[in-house]
Amino acid sequence: MDRRSFLKSAAAGLAWTGLRSTAEAAAEAKPRRVALIGSGWYGKCDLWRLMQVAPIEVVSLCDVDRRMLEDAAEMAAAKQPSKKKPRTYTDYRKLLAEKDVEIALIGTPDHWHALQAIAAMEAGADLYLQKPISVDVAEGQAILSTARRLGRVVQVGTQRRSTPHLIEARDRFIKEEKLGKIGLVEIYCYYHMRNRGNPPDADPPDYLDWEMYTGPAPMRPYNPIVHPRGWRAFMEYGNGIVGDMCIHMLDTVRWMLGLGWPKRISSHGGILVQTGAKANISDTQTATFDYGDLQVVWQHRTWGQSPDPKYPWGMTFYGDKGTLKASVMSYDFQPSGSGQAVHRDVTYELEQYPEDKTEKDLERHVAPAIRYHMLDLLKAIDTRGRPVADVEQGHISTASCVLANLSMQLGRSLTWDAERGCVAADDEANRLLRRPYRAGWVHPASA
Repeated sequence: MDRRSFLKSAAAGLAWTGLRSTAEAAAEAKPRRVALIGSGWYGKCDLWRLMQVAPIEVVSLCDVDRRMLEDAAEMAAAKQPSKKKPRTYTDYRKLLAEKDVEIALIGTPDHWHALQAIAAMEAGADLYLQKPISVDVAEGQAILSTARRLGRVVQVGTQRRSTPHLIEARDRFIKEEKLGKIGLVEIYCYYHMRNRGNPPDADPPDYLDWEMYTGPAPMRPYNPIVHPRGWRAFMEYGNGIVGDMCIHMLDTVRWMLGLGWPKRISSHGGILVQTGAKANISDTQTATFDYGDLQVVWQHRTWGQSPDPKYPWGMTFYGDKGTLKASVMSYDFQPSGSGQAVHRDVTYELEQYPEDKTEKDLERHVAPAIRYHMLDLLKAIDTRGRPVADVEQGHISTASCVLANLSMQLGRSLTWDAERGCVAADDEANRLLRRPYRAGWVHPASA
């Protein structure tokens, strides 16, 4: 897209946010030097959206899958104006040793986020860090501490905060108090997204460095479920569906309502139905994030039907004057008693960005939110301010979900002491705030 076309499409798409000046400034700016660590599905989705809204030079790519890495390098060369092929690395430490990256995008599996985020910030880069920011609470504390100490800008990939119809729902119904007093928010996911297979373990393919893939996580035999994109089925690499899907909806609720840390977290569930699968994440789980006069209650099931087929993954705000149901696809406001119901669908930008129509595996309904999220990151970098999904907000949402899993594991509620950064009066729970690292890797909270 040439600069004039970019400005025309950006202005049309950004009028609702007041970010037009950011788009114009980005289009006129010197290309920023960008690296992507983790060149799989969502890493590329994020990178291509950044390329749509700002002049950048993709200077480096990293992945432990050499075949995936080469494909990403060819795609990047074809997309960027210089047509230069980025340097490629299978070890992120060698990429960062060049110290020539202004913005690093991190799209690796969750167990890698902390080490790579901290190393990238220490190498001088600002970050777009995919959610959740960490697999344990102590990692998140270390990431936040590093960002503040070095003055880095970190945008977390909780892009619901930049989703047009959700911003409208927040401003039109919550900020204007159309719901009245909100005492309960239900958040939920009923996608059948847990892998149900049970294939035998195998030797890793020759193009995949399994040792480096595993990194600080416990070493387990390679299984074809894991790679590509299947690692979320295993707790060794993440925090299950709570860490993957609940964080989005909890973070959105916190943003919409201006909430910080929950006072207490409780959770129960487990593998109750799909007991024959290789996956070790829960197939059924409920978690309550207690804010005192407000309860935020999560539920997921990877089996059975959704209570509302139109909202299989979303959130419902219950107020004494109305109800707001919202998801990545739409929102519905229903006032109590008389009054007009309001429905709004997701915003697409397929005319402004026709390449979205043909991009493989792109969640087209999410593309606008990622673009706005990237523009917000660029604005924060230019002003050295805090982006809408600042790392501290990402840490609160991530850690709250981690604590939910710990509550289920321990079989009791956890009271969070936000000032001290620990669970109140629970030594056993506090020992679990930091996962052990595999030999050869040093946990950032120990460094």
